[in-house]
Amino acid sequence: MDINYLLWLQDLRVATHNVLTPFMRGISSAADSYLVFVPVFIYWCWDKKRGLLTLASFYLASTLTAVIKLTACVYRPWIKDPRIIPAVKSLPHSYSFPSNHAVSASVLYLGSAVAFWRKKQTKFLAVLCIVLVLLTLFSRNYLGVHMPQDVFAGFLLGIVCLYSVWELGLYLKKNPQKENLLLITVAAAGIAALVFIIYKSYPMDYSGGKLIVNPQKMKAGAFESCGALISFCAARYIEKTWICFKATGLNFKGIMYGLCGLVVLYLLTVYGYKPLKILVGRNWGHFAFSFISVFYIIALYPLILKRLCKQK
Repeated sequence: MDINYLLWLQDLRVATHNVLTPFMRGISSAADSYLVFVPVFIYWCWDKKRGLLTLASFYLASTLTAVIKLTACVYRPWIKDPRIIPAVKSLPHSYSFPSNHAVSASVLYLGSAVAFWRKKQTKFLAVLCIVLVLLTLFSRNYLGVHMPQDVFAGFLLGIVCLYSVWELGLYLKKNPQKENLLLITVAAAGIAALVFIIYKSYPMDYSGGKLIVNPQKMKAGAFESCGALISFCAARYIEKTWICFKATGLNFKGIMYGLCGLVVLYLLTVYGYKPLKILVGRNWGHFAFSFISVFYIIALYPLILKRLCKQK
């Protein structure tokens, strides 16, 4: 039935002369590129608590996604059924379950929606975020790159992580002395996940003389996710212990500071990986890249904001 659904969507693309395909590609791409900049801006400039919880949910969900992908090792739809012809410019040579785009969209859009819903002026943005989540989930099936169960599992994982982390946030608000232990536990879990990813065995299946999925390439993304989670724990401890910045507020100066910080983050995202890859190799380069990026988001730029805004 799942294959029939993808074939039906494929027929729909053909019947409509792919009129919606560019739009769906754009929607899909947005969830896996710079969408994380939204909660980063919220964290720096608008609502520190909600931005922080959304980012924590994202890093946790990304690590769990990587572990599940490399454990289940489920192949893409066109490997299962050659009748499936994806509507993407380049085929992803990675495992399929769960959908990373679905996880990212669920956490980042819905986490941001919670912050946007707080004020009457921005409630329309919350509604827009919900619509974008649904469109992202649909786009992964529409483009033929994921089975329906991949998308549903990704959505469910994102929701569970978002809900769990926000509930933990409420608990830690009443019991702040427990946060250090939680950060140590999560960091240790991130290290354990990294060890598991490095040493587990992977299927080595070939099609047409080519390896269907190269586990070494898949590991790189997992190293990046684990690096982000571990960095978040370290940076959060440093920020809450010694920095304690306050969101700048949505005034002209605060917004400009936030945008400048995002420009630096963009440059780091675009140009930061290659030098690290040369220094320490592909996998550890991804780990170092994400560790540095997250540390910049959670601790370093908040320290700069505190100095710029002359916060006590």
